[in-house]
Amino acid sequence: MKQKVTAVFDIGKTNKKFFLFDKDFKEVYREYIKFDEIQDEDGYPTEDIVALQKWLKELFHRILEAQEYDVKAINFSTYGASFVHLDENGELVTPLYNYTKPMDEALIASFYEKYGPELEFSAKTGSTNSGMLNSGMQLYWLKHTKPEVFKKIKYSLHLPQYMSYIFTGIPLSEYTSIGCHTALWDYEKKDYHSWVYEEEIHKILPPIVSTETSINMNYNGKRIKIGVGIHDSSSALLPYVRSSKEPFVLVSTGTWSVSLNPFSDKTLTVKDIQDDCINYMRINGKPVKSARLLLGNEYTHQVHALADHFGLAHDYHKTVLFDSNLYHKIKKDFKYCFRWNAIEDANMPAKTEIIYDNFKEAYHHLMIELVLLQVQSIKRAAGNTKIKKLFVDGGFSDNDVFIKLLSHYLRDMVLRSTNSSLGSALGAAISISDTKLNSKFLKENYSLKKHVPFIIN
Repeated sequence: MKQKVTAVFDIGKTNKKFFLFDKDFKEVYREYIKFDEIQDEDGYPTEDIVALQKWLKELFHRILEAQEYDVKAINFSTYGASFVHLDENGELVTPLYNYTKPMDEALIASFYEKYGPELEFSAKTGSTNSGMLNSGMQLYWLKHTKPEVFKKIKYSLHLPQYMSYIFTGIPLSEYTSIGCHTALWDYEKKDYHSWVYEEEIHKILPPIVSTETSINMNYNGKRIKIGVGIHDSSSALLPYVRSSKEPFVLVSTGTWSVSLNPFSDKTLTVKDIQDDCINYMRINGKPVKSARLLLGNEYTHQVHALADHFGLAHDYHKTVLFDSNLYHKIKKDFKYCFRWNAIEDANMPAKTEIIYDNFKEAYHHLMIELVLLQVQSIKRAAGNTKIKKLFVDGGFSDNDVFIKLLSHYLRDMVLRSTNSSLGSALGAAISISDTKLNSKFLKENYSLKKHVPFIIN
């Protein structure tokens, strides 16, 4: 007898993952893949959306034909700040523009001149001025710099909803994608911001449905429940919200490290915006006060540079475990040594200075500096909320040096790390399920580990 499963595609900027979960949300199968980036019409690197679509379909068809599994449902979790633009025939109009692609500063200035002041606009929309990372600005950019292309667009779909569209052919929007620093949503009005209507952008945005919506379809002769997709940070948050009653901050780590506080019940202030706080959105439409840090991106750049400096393999950093003696040695005469590649910080020097003769010490120093940035980010997200519980999931949850240092610097919080690969995928499975979660869920499904701060000499 075939095992009944829920399938989830979990699409990150780097890794594309596929999971099957049983009725108790236990992982029974997984696959990973990476794709080489292509270039858009301006020569800027971006996602190969055609290759991604081909992989999705081929893999899912293979799983449907497998003798071991009976797929009852499928859902999709992906990174945000990305639109797929379709014409009236459902064909791609443009590449999937990379949210790191630079945007003309004059165009951004003209937008805020028309719809600002900037800080007030940012507070209302929970979106700092971040160019293409505000996906609504991508639409504004397209309309005003490529009007002939813009005219061809019938629908602009957030990436999670495009993944769903591939299987259903039904264009939809949903709250977590709209609410993730897009500059589209007015958190006070609980509707699209007035600029969206004034620019007539709303005409290419499909109807909004709940994140928990699913479509029962006959797919390749099989009845399957197909979810509408969910933004990965909101998805990673969902199991924690449903199984933990005490206030907490979740640090979801990957390319971005996002500190999420779902217990802040106030709209963002101008001061929050100045501190680079933004909003994400829970599946019920409530805001999630958040602070972002381009931690994974910076980490990769720096450890590769360190490995090159010491003539080691680029994956050598994975062998390093925390050494408290090294920590105390480094802190004794501590000075900031690393110039960041993608993060702005007042403490960083004009250029990187490696003052050690071995990788392990230099790596510990690097991690101290990165964790200090992470601590600031967590405190910004926590704000005035009394937080005693901290969860860390994603790629850094199994980095021994990162976790030990974080538990040291935030020793007034109870820190628990969870399985690094399942966060957003499990959330996507849960969002289309009727299952109620209890307090034991995280321990049973997430390999929850409690961390005790190391002893200070």
